[in-house]
Parts: sequence; structure tokens; C-alpha cells
Amino acid sequence: MSALALAFRDSSTMLRRNLLHARRYPSLTLNLLLTPIMLLLLFVYIFGDAMSSGIGGGTPDRSAYIAYVVPGLLLMTIGSTVVGTAVSVSNDMTEGIIARFRTMAIHRPSVLIGHVVGSVFQAVVSVVLVGAVGVAIGFRSTDATALEWLAAFGLLVLFATALTWIAVGMGLISPNAEAAGNNAMPLILLPLLSSAFTPVDAMPGWFQPIAEYQPFTPAIETLRGLLLGSEIGHNGWLAVAWCLGLAVLGYFWSTSKFNRDPK
Repeated sequence: MSALALAFRDSSTMLRRNLLHARRYPSLTLNLLLTPIMLLLLFVYIFGDAMSSGIGGGTPDRSAYIAYVVPGLLLMTIGSTVVGTAVSVSNDMTEGIIARFRTMAIHRPSVLIGHVVGSVFQAVVSVVLVGAVGVAIGFRSTDATALEWLAAFGLLVLFATALTWIAVGMGLISPNAEAAGNNAMPLILLPLLSSAFTPVDAMPGWFQPIAEYQPFTPAIETLRGLLLGSEIGHNGWLAVAWCLGLAVLGYFWSTSKFNRDPK
């Protein structure tokens, strides 16, 4: 077999292994998935009228706020899902299975590739489930064309890939699963500090740079523009640049840590 065929075979095996782990131990994935769903229901049904009044100039409109908040929650779902990847990678590194893999004639990067592809797949499934909840409570995207839907899906996959590589790096540097979950917590907190729930212009002036100059805000604004027809402006290029930059950074960080021989 060629080197490429061996790499594909070993990566596929590692992918099946990670998907089997996710199926056998679904509690972590379900717990991380429940966070964005609970936030969606909380902000729509508890804070929806008040938040929509602030955004809409004093007129409560829960349906308008559903349209506003769902794109942010979809990206927050990705951040929540990849936390499980950091925990899974940390478990592999501390439970001895990686030491066994190092003694086997397998394509070494396939271990990380299996984690990344499996995590992206789980993130996409989680986004679909959260999106289904959003549609069930009133979210509609009637103006988006097929090309815009395709672009939105591509952005979600690209964003999930970028965050997954960062999460893999966090898992590799963590001494245990608990530390991995804590190290990856910013991936859940950053959406709360973005434009997911309220416009950046409505935030205090000193806080606006924190919300604006981070990866979630341009990605959220781009997704809103694609699904709802709002203005995208420069956010599309910023979102793609953030995704590519984080993916490259996470890839080289993760592979350098993984390829370093244990002491």
C-alpha cells in the first residue's frame, strides 16, 4: 500500500474508534449539548421580550430576538462540543493508549486526525440538533438562497475544524481530563462576550473591543448575514481569516506536542 493509502486507512480506523467512544459514553456530549439548548430557551422565553425591546427600540418582539440569537447559539454549540475533544485527547494521553500506539506501525498523525474528524462530525450533528430546536420555537430563514445556505454550512464546518485543532492542543498540554475541561472553557465563555446575545454597539465602550476583536463575533455576524440577509461587510473575510489562522495554529501546536517523545 502507498503511504497515502496507509494514512487514510489508519485515520479511518482512529475515526471509528472515536465515534465508538462517543456512542458508548454519550453523557459528556449530551451535557455539552444541553448548555446551548438551555441558553436558547432561557434567552428566548425568559429574557426574550426585554432583550428584543432593547434591540428593537422599545418594541418587544420575541420572534425577532429568536432570529437574532439562533446564529450565535449555533456557533456556541461548536465551542461547547469541542470541549469534549480536549477531554478525550487528554484521556488518551494519560491512560497509556498513546504509548501503545507509538509502538505500532501506524501513521502517527492518524491519531489526531481521528479526533479532529470525529469532533467536527459531532459538532455538525450538535448544530443540526440545536438548529432544529430553534426552528421548533420559531426561527425562520426564508430569504436565504441555496448558495447562502451552502456558505453558512461551510462556515460552520470551517469554524468547527479550527476550534477542534485548538481543543486538541489544549488536551495535549493538560495533565488530566479535569484540567483539559478547564483549559477549554474559554471556548464556551467567548461566545458570551461576543455579539451572540446583544449587539456590540449596545455594550459599554470599554468592553466593545473585547467583543469585537475575537473569532466568534465576525463569525456570528457572517452567519446572521447569510441566514437572515443582514449586512455582512468585512465580517466575512475576518471570520474566514480567524478560522484559517486558528486551524493552522492549532494544527502545528498539536502536532508538535504530539510528536514530542515522552520523557
